[in-house]
Amino acid sequence: LSDDELWSLHVAQLMIGGKIQNYCNILGRYIRDYGTNEEVEQAIYVLKKAKRNALTAQNKTMLIGYEGMASNAYFEVLPVLILNQKTDFQFHGRNRRPPTDAVNAMLSFIYTLIANDVSAALETVGLDPYVGFLHTLRPGRTALALDMMEELRAYLGDRFILSLINKRQITIKEFLFQGDNSVVMTDKGKKIFISAWQRRKRETIIHPYLNEKIEIGLLPYVQAMLMARYIRQDIDDYPVFLI
Repeated sequence: LSDDELWSLHVAQLMIGGKIQNYCNILGRYIRDYGTNEEVEQAIYVLKKAKRNALTAQNKTMLIGYEGMASNAYFEVLPVLILNQKTDFQFHGRNRRPPTDAVNAMLSFIYTLIANDVSAALETVGLDPYVGFLHTLRPGRTALALDMMEELRAYLGDRFILSLINKRQITIKEFLFQGDNSVVMTDKGKKIFISAWQRRKRETIIHPYLNEKIEIGLLPYVQAMLMARYIRQDIDDYPVFLI
């Protein structure tokens, strides 16, 4: 199936479409809670357009282009969603290897944790995490885990980071600035972060497709199970996770 261009493209479109929709939903929730914001509303407009284009993209190269457009629009307005500690947690777009600010340091850390959880979940349901549909096959790269975490990034990762900052559960004192080029969490910061992450994973939600209560920490497993069922043709399509 990974070698089947049309099949792979369809699944990749669903995952990226889900990712962009979740970006929209996070920004939409901000508008509902705090009122009109022209910058955020413009980003939502760009995201909706990018989602329509992604779902009709004719190949993966075009799909990746629309995903990039959506991510840029979303991360451009992410600072608006930082309501407290704005001076300490400044954010000017996504950067990595190494992250150059505290927000990016946390985003990179949480994305790594999510990717590991998704990879383990895929193996549990009998799928090879190294054989992906969007991310290219590369030795040592868990391509399918990276594919599947796309729809989970905003909900599991970004909202968690925003919550940590806005609720003042983590402060800038938990970060080490190494010159102008890199920021890392201190050991104390990592303990605070992981403790909060474990608490978050124990919270429950109603899964939108299963309509059952599950712990948030089980989301990667549930989505992996649904992917396995789709691959085995037990269900007609893959139901991405939407907030």
